[in-house]
Amino acid sequence: MAGVSILPAVVATVGRPVAWGRKAAARGSRRTPPPVKTIVARTRVIDGATKEMNAIASRDLDFAPGRRYVRDAFSGAQQRLDHFLFKMAPTGLQMEERYEMNSKGLDIFWKSWLPRPGIPIKGTLFFCHGYGDTCTFFFEGIAKMIANEGYAVYAMDYPGFGLSDGLHGYIPNFDELVDHVIEQYTRIRATHALRGLPHFLLGQSMGGAVALKVHLKQTKEWDGVILVAPMCKISQDVTPSPPILKTLTILSYFLPQAKLFPSQDIGELAFRDPEKRKMADYNVISYSDKMRLKTAIELLKATKDVESQVEKVSSPLLVLHGAADKVTDPLVSKFLYDTACSQDKTMKIYEDGYHSILEGEPDDRISTVISDIISWLDSHCALV
Repeated sequence: MAGVSILPAVVATVGRPVAWGRKAAARGSRRTPPPVKTIVARTRVIDGATKEMNAIASRDLDFAPGRRYVRDAFSGAQQRLDHFLFKMAPTGLQMEERYEMNSKGLDIFWKSWLPRPGIPIKGTLFFCHGYGDTCTFFFEGIAKMIANEGYAVYAMDYPGFGLSDGLHGYIPNFDELVDHVIEQYTRIRATHALRGLPHFLLGQSMGGAVALKVHLKQTKEWDGVILVAPMCKISQDVTPSPPILKTLTILSYFLPQAKLFPSQDIGELAFRDPEKRKMADYNVISYSDKMRLKTAIELLKATKDVESQVEKVSSPLLVLHGAADKVTDPLVSKFLYDTACSQDKTMKIYEDGYHSILEGEPDDRISTVISDIISWLDSHCALV
């Protein structure tokens, strides 16, 4: 059984403005962002961007203030991109962006998209993004289309990714990352407006592993799980041999944050539409540098753990995968589908589809995949 090519790289997936800092966020003010040191980590050349914008994109993004500054600078350009998810996104929705300190003292960024005022909410959908990705940018359009059909959609950036606190691209412990997700989404679900509604998880690529582990820790808390090109098993062909893995594990204790694994640019593998691939570069706060050593070890451990427990997956399940995906293997999704003990499970394989079936396909395919998600949500809300 072929699996996910984590090593040397898995860089998949991939309202009102955010105030700077917790106190400012609570006031809803728009203070000038704190000064960010102009440290050029690597030169980025984004097709269509000015020299000045490329210089901003090349700033050091190791820490959240730098990422927030760069995202703010690019927000206008992102919304003007000629992409289906931006052009066709519904308007008039209720949106909010917030920072919220969690129990570990980290400011976690999250965003919500709700139906237009007066439209009843059918259910909620909570998103788990992929490795290196963010909960905004392309997902903005996806969330708006789903919210427009009567759903409250919520998404967060994991610590170390997007706009949340933490060292960029660093996962010191995958289970703790899952716990951060559980904590944040439990807080949101406890709000008065959402009580009594059906709750669903949507996980993409590495986010599929996150969503599965959330479900396995909260087996009675979710009314369904949707997985898009999930990362849930690694082939022996790409797993380091036991001696090498032992060496890497030991090294990870001494150099956990070191960027030791070369990053393969998988854009051409993930995006079937080459023009959409160019637009992905505008997600400037995504992590696309060499993988940090401890992060690589944690991803290996996480997928091994998910694989060992896949038969315990009992939630209603929708698995979506591109047939031509070279980043995560559709055969692994079939393994998940066949092995999960859920009595309510559906799998859809999209002919010729690459990894990013929600962002990188022709417009009609993206529309079909989103429609399939909405139809499945509708049918399962009717059962709750």
